[in-house]
Amino acid sequence: MSAPKSNLEILPRSVQVGLVFGLIALLAFPFVGSQFYMDMVTRMMIMAIFAMSLDLLQGVTGLVSLGHAAYFGLAGYALAFLTPQNEAVSLWWTLPVSVLASALAAFIIGIFVVRTHGIYFIMVTMAFAQMVFYLFFDNKALGGSDGLYINFKPSTAIAGMSLFDLDNKTTFYYFTLAFVIIVYIFLRRLLWSPFGRALAGIRVNEHRMRAVGFATFSYKLTAFTLAGGLAGLAGYLWGAQSGYINPELMGFHMSAHAIMMIILGGMGNFAGAVVGAFTFEYVLHAFKDLPTIELAGRSIHLGKHWQLWMGSFIVLVVLFAPRGLLGLFSLKSRRSFAAISTKASND
Repeated sequence: MSAPKSNLEILPRSVQVGLVFGLIALLAFPFVGSQFYMDMVTRMMIMAIFAMSLDLLQGVTGLVSLGHAAYFGLAGYALAFLTPQNEAVSLWWTLPVSVLASALAAFIIGIFVVRTHGIYFIMVTMAFAQMVFYLFFDNKALGGSDGLYINFKPSTAIAGMSLFDLDNKTTFYYFTLAFVIIVYIFLRRLLWSPFGRALAGIRVNEHRMRAVGFATFSYKLTAFTLAGGLAGLAGYLWGAQSGYINPELMGFHMSAHAIMMIILGGMGNFAGAVVGAFTFEYVLHAFKDLPTIELAGRSIHLGKHWQLWMGSFIVLVVLFAPRGLLGLFSLKSRRSFAAISTKASND
């Protein structure tokens, strides 16, 4: 099986049609969904951006990072530090500054970690992320374990005139959706650019790429920095929506969640990251809301053990759909097409 096919870089027509219908559903959702569920879907879209940023590393370049959440949290903290206590701060300069802060942190850390390979790369990324986590967790000047509040959503005013109001949940929903679309289109174009093809070649055989003249270190460092900046975009949106940021957003479990999202959806195509993020968040909420049952005279709160159900779900997906949900859907589509073709030829 070729590398492009194994990573589902080429999306089947059926998957493309499904993505279009999914986009239409997202565009129409605010007209039928309640405020609570609109907030939930907004968080899912933010996590989709976060998952796509990691997919650039893991799915395209073949770099498995266990510290990607550090850049997610750094941008949220940047927004918290830049926002005054008594007034809103401008979106137009805090967003690029926050994203650049995460990208810069990724660049500096990447200079060290990109030199490593395999299990050493995984462990060093986690080590740096833990250093960043405890830097904020143990430092009262940076908010400590309690985190920081963001009292106002960023202002979109230009020359005293507000273009749109991010305090409006519907407006913030569409604002986030716009970024999901922009990031997806950007990464898909990047995937098929000469730079993206070089990253895919590094994933398949880095030694051969280096032998034919590619500066693989520079390519991987650029991908690492870009992925960190995109994770920062997701972290900025998270902080703006929730109004609160804490060190837990930099923790190992956030990086692990992002890895599970791209494994769940399917790696290397970015659509899988989006589908995986929505599926993971939905299933996570469903398991947490499981009821309490009576068994042998004892009350068992099923939702309290959501980690067990979530782990079992991920294991089943890996066993029965090793290429993710999109890979499973693609396989069913090909089998259906083959069956129709066989029947037509027999007739």
